[in-house]
Amino acid sequence: MNKIVTFFKDSYNSSPLAFICEMIEAIFLISASAILSFTILEPNGWQFVPLYLVGSMLGIISAVIRKAAFVIVLCSWFTGMNIFALVQLFIAL
Repeated sequence: MNKIVTFFKDSYNSSPLAFICEMIEAIFLISASAILSFTILEPNGWQFVPLYLVGSMLGIISAVIRKAAFVIVLCSWFTGMNIFALVQLFIAL
């Protein structure tokens, strides 16, 4: 347990801004994933796409701060796909 606490402390100390972005990102992405999982038979994109979008954008910010190149690539892809999904939702109105 002490190693886990130390890991989180080290992560925070290395970059408080990245740590906060990652924490908020995790909340948004976990929430979006739960919503999608619980409503999979009748999914409503308006409930989870914005959460995924904000989470992936925060992922880009924290990855840039931490200089994690492939995390930037992955989160950029997710951001692009979620923007595309959000545009589709607006078009369908």
